[in-house]
Amino acid sequence: MGATQLETFAAGCAYSFLTGPAWPEENANVDTMTARFDADLPSRDAELRKMDRRIFLACTFYTVLATLVWLYFVISQRDGGVLFRQYNITWESVASVLGAIFIFWCGWSGLWYWIKRRLLRRLGLSKEELDAVFSTRDGDFRLQELTAKYPERKIRILDMIGRRGRAAIMATVGFVILYLAIRKSPGPESLAFGIQNNFFESLVFGWWMILTYYSNGFLGKVTYGAQARIMDGRLARANCLLIGTLWGMFKFVMIPIGIQLGAVFPSEYYAVLFLFIWISYLVGDTASEVVGSMWGRQKLRVWGVGEVNRKSVEGTVACFLGAFLVCVWGVYSHDLSVAWLALALVIGISNTLVELWSPRGTDDFLLATSNALLCLGFGAWFL
Repeated sequence: MGATQLETFAAGCAYSFLTGPAWPEENANVDTMTARFDADLPSRDAELRKMDRRIFLACTFYTVLATLVWLYFVISQRDGGVLFRQYNITWESVASVLGAIFIFWCGWSGLWYWIKRRLLRRLGLSKEELDAVFSTRDGDFRLQELTAKYPERKIRILDMIGRRGRAAIMATVGFVILYLAIRKSPGPESLAFGIQNNFFESLVFGWWMILTYYSNGFLGKVTYGAQARIMDGRLARANCLLIGTLWGMFKFVMIPIGIQLGAVFPSEYYAVLFLFIWISYLVGDTASEVVGSMWGRQKLRVWGVGEVNRKSVEGTVACFLGAFLVCVWGVYSHDLSVAWLALALVIGISNTLVELWSPRGTDDFLLATSNALLCLGFGAWFL
């Protein structure tokens, strides 16, 4: 076997492993949320365009408002308090933004866009279909045609690979570094998790997503290519933009809660609180999508920003186990009391219910917020 044949054989084995078993019923399982509109496609298209436009305008309105607030503090040079620290443009903040754009938005995101595109090509998508998938999908994109032609499960798996490969790996590394730093040197601002210091950066990233939203060129593809699910259809970029905007809004919720947590809990608990609030959410949310895509039967209909909004029992169970077990590890690694095991169970259940019932596109924001509120209630009650 020559080098070329060996490379082709290895690529085929990797693809078969990543896309999992071919469930025969998937080709026929075209979701009624898309198939039932075949007879009234113009009306359905208008409805999707309207929802897409509303989300874009709402996110743009928030970003404009936040920018005006930032400009007010820059011009007036008034004290921004805990919510608006480090609003001035410094060489450090500029370097941080440029580094994130080139390393994450262009480099890392571009890599996962390329990986997803290659895997979709191996699935059989033509160049025209790939161009439609990685476009704004505002033209003649028809999700039901893709799910009728290609196995829906494999499309879901490749969606998951692109989305989680791009976000979960970087988030895991960042969260672990923060956790270890807080465990080593817990400070009075540890429970704000550094988000009070990134006002300027969050604005730049918000505008980056807005300005590339309608781009079908290189920047639009590397920004949205890996993270925009095929199964979200024409609302794929709207889903991503909503998530990114809500992340920018985290500071207005998590900083006040973090201050209250710091007032209730001694500093030796800061690291485990970070684990309960952020790492449990990351593990549970990731486990839910990985297991649900690979082995789940998508029977649970939910509401959210996407053409197809379904989840699975298998993914829901994986969310609970992931969140619960990481909290249990935190309890034992920090040698905490049995009461913390009860909190771990509550966090696991809460993550599962919020991930299942929150509108798709809002679960990241709601998961971390609900976890923080549960920890705050626990501290006020038991400490």
